[in-house]
Amino acid sequence: MRFSINIPNFGDFADARAVATVAVAAEQAGWDGLFVWDHVVHDKRRRRGQPFGDPWMLLTAAALATSRIRLGTLVTPVARRRPQQLARQVTTLDSLSGGRVIFGAGLGGPIEDEYGSFGETTDPVVLAECLDEGLELLHRYWSGEPVNHDGRHHQVRDVTLLPATVQRPRPPVWIGGFWPNRPPMRRAARWDGVVPLFASAKHGEVPQVDEVRDLVGYVRRHRDEQRGDDRSEAPFEIVLGGATPPDPAKARDLIEPLLEAGATWWDERQLQTGPGLDRLAPVMRRIEQGPPAF
Repeated sequence: MRFSINIPNFGDFADARAVATVAVAAEQAGWDGLFVWDHVVHDKRRRRGQPFGDPWMLLTAAALATSRIRLGTLVTPVARRRPQQLARQVTTLDSLSGGRVIFGAGLGGPIEDEYGSFGETTDPVVLAECLDEGLELLHRYWSGEPVNHDGRHHQVRDVTLLPATVQRPRPPVWIGGFWPNRPPMRRAARWDGVVPLFASAKHGEVPQVDEVRDLVGYVRRHRDEQRGDDRSEAPFEIVLGGATPPDPAKARDLIEPLLEAGATWWDERQLQTGPGLDRLAPVMRRIEQGPPAF
């Protein structure tokens, strides 16, 4: 199992220097990854007046300050991005970091705030279509091969984006979504990993083992149905998260049943309802205590 730190892109972490500090501390303490949220306004009522940082600029600062840990977003709402621009950002970070990018994608939310505030559609069906079409375009753009595309939401005429990503055939793509909703999990099965949130466990709360087993079984069945697709042969990550005790042994006891249920990454998070979510000091304390001991 691998272990990562998860931070929002607002509050103290709107400052790229703070994110670089977090990244260096995480690398030195033995964590394997750092993941940043990708929001423009998040919850306008709760976040009004707070500073936000662009996640790709924040991750650039983290990449320049480190040499080992994996870096990425959890998750980028592809539907509110232009795929060609997003492809360039991810490729640039992948090159800068020496191939350490993991790309997390999903619908994003809250939809009314993140989309509706800017006059964009809030129809989840349309957003899901844009997400799927955008992911396929990203996959093709990252190859460095010519792209022609005539889709429902995007058209591309003879475009080749160079350089290709350092990672071949592309950076790992992890898909986020709420369990027990099935469509996001079927989407995840087509890519390289799933980052589930749970209706029964808010951000930072440890999910129930039985729900994790059900999710893992569901995704694996859909992976098995895709054995004709070369993407299904690659390693597939089950990324769970929550807030664990600072004592590594106690954290291990909490996570071990989830590991046995199929989890491959543990993403350490502050409680979304707690005061430490977007504050540097409590995150640094948890980082310095180190990942769970296995």
